[in-house]
Amino acid sequence: MSQHEGLEQWTEIVSRQLPQLSKTQARVLALYSFGVVMMQSSGMRKVSVFLGALLSRKENSVRQQLREFYYDADDKRGVQRHEVEVATCFGWLLRWILGWWESNEQRLAVAMDATSLGQQFTVLVLSVVYRGCAIPVAWAIVPGSETGSWRGRWEGLLTTLASQMPQDWTVIVLADRGLYAKWLFEHIVRLRWHPFLRINHQGQFRLRHSTTFQALKSVVQQDGKARHLEVICFKTPKARLSCTLLAQWHAAYDAPWLIVTDLPPTQATAAWYGLRTWIEAGFKDLKRGGWHWQQTAMTDPARAERFWLVLSVATLWVLSVGGQADAALSPAPFDPLPPIALPSRPRLLSCFARGVALILATFLRAAPCPIGAFFPEPWVSIPDFELVL
Repeated sequence: MSQHEGLEQWTEIVSRQLPQLSKTQARVLALYSFGVVMMQSSGMRKVSVFLGALLSRKENSVRQQLREFYYDADDKRGVQRHEVEVATCFGWLLRWILGWWESNEQRLAVAMDATSLGQQFTVLVLSVVYRGCAIPVAWAIVPGSETGSWRGRWEGLLTTLASQMPQDWTVIVLADRGLYAKWLFEHIVRLRWHPFLRINHQGQFRLRHSTTFQALKSVVQQDGKARHLEVICFKTPKARLSCTLLAQWHAAYDAPWLIVTDLPPTQATAAWYGLRTWIEAGFKDLKRGGWHWQQTAMTDPARAERFWLVLSVATLWVLSVGGQADAALSPAPFDPLPPIALPSRPRLLSCFARGVALILATFLRAAPCPIGAFFPEPWVSIPDFELVL
């Protein structure tokens, strides 16, 4: 089987998994993401040269076809041209992942964070974290100079995804201290997901049945012991939050982990917060460690949002193949509270890099298009903890 036949197989998969796209849009998305994986680069010149040689087409015509995938409708050639509506793809990306997810696991960790590209863009991203990596499933891109609240964008992204999530799944939403807000906690709860948000330790709290506030930093000592509390966080009336507080301070950290969630104290552990760091590994894969998006010359946020659909699909494919192979090698869970959230036996190669290598090797052997599946690592069990009443 040739790479050309493999491309046709990949096109059929993309068309089936993203049915809201037109046939032309799905075909170009498959073509573009295929080229990104083969070239290990999102650079237009590299990808168009490769695809032109593969398909015996002029590279300029290929380049124009790829460009028009992320153009606005008015900027495209011809008549009756339609632009890609990226937001309609977010739910389908999530469905795609869940359709390939291990059937006996119905828990999902979604990390939210923002990443910047110099002064060009700020990207607000929701990613499914998986085996040390992350798959972007919803995003919004704004000019790097834009100021003001991102509340509406975050709420929209979360709502779009939640509408496609089966009700019987458990979903935790992870965010670092810089993104914590009461409205965010409450919005996630309204969606029937579970906030897992880290907070600063400078504030105050009181036990739920007490009237006395005390400093958050007094909750834990640097002994690694987990403490779970039912509390009212923050003294200011408008900021007060009724929640479960998960507190732990490992010797390897300069500051404690203080996590607020709506889960009962017996059903969660601060160690799960370690999964959040995987979105940072995902940003590395999108940039210098993988697709090299940091080299883009784009300046239009709308075009960049459509281009991220290419990067998301390429990443999903690579991690389905690399993660499946990784699961066969090492099923070990991550440590209860590791300095970095990786499996207890460090990987010699990331699932992202492994997936790229296996896909390339498969096509060089003239084998059918490689397609994997998602086998999440076991979630760490709830450790012994002190329930503070």
